[in-house]
Amino acid sequence: MSWDLPYSLTVGGVEYPINYDYRDALDALDVFSAPDLTDLNKIYAMLEIIYGENIPKNRIEAAKQATWFLDGGDVVKSDRERPKTMDYKQDAPLLFSAVNKVAGYEVRNPDIDIHWWTFMGYCNEIDPESSIANIVQIRTKLAKGKKLEKHEQEYYNENRHLVDFADSGNIEDILDFLRKG
Repeated sequence: MSWDLPYSLTVGGVEYPINYDYRDALDALDVFSAPDLTDLNKIYAMLEIIYGENIPKNRIEAAKQATWFLDGGDVVKSDRERPKTMDYKQDAPLLFSAVNKVAGYEVRNPDIDIHWWTFMGYCNEIDPESSIANIVQIRTKLAKGKKLEKHEQEYYNENRHLVDFADSGNIEDILDFLRKG
């Protein structure tokens, strides 16, 4: 196991530098919400964001490596379907306040680079009592067809605009295809 954060990805035995900042990763994920792009164009746009001008010729392997990076590496090794529980663009106001609390500073400061995996680590440590954690928990239960507790149902009834997703494309289907491919 390597303790280092990846700043490049290996495709066809060649290391390619990547745009590793969390903003780039969020932009790459956001591409999949673009209703005017085909799935193939969404993947190509993701490659452009992650690799910049140095997109490897083997785009299939490059896309798989980029997906590995966006997934957080070898931590995610499950073939089981994962329900969508987060939309970074829609959830940004609540997410950033929770991440800032974990990090102890304003992570959106343009003078600070934050590696995508570091940002993901901050997200994993969000207080389970926070608003965003509550919303994710409700989304998870709804996606799995589980009954909400009374207080969760009340929150959901009062905050559907926060819990329900706006139409955001089929990113999970595309990323699942790349993971399995």
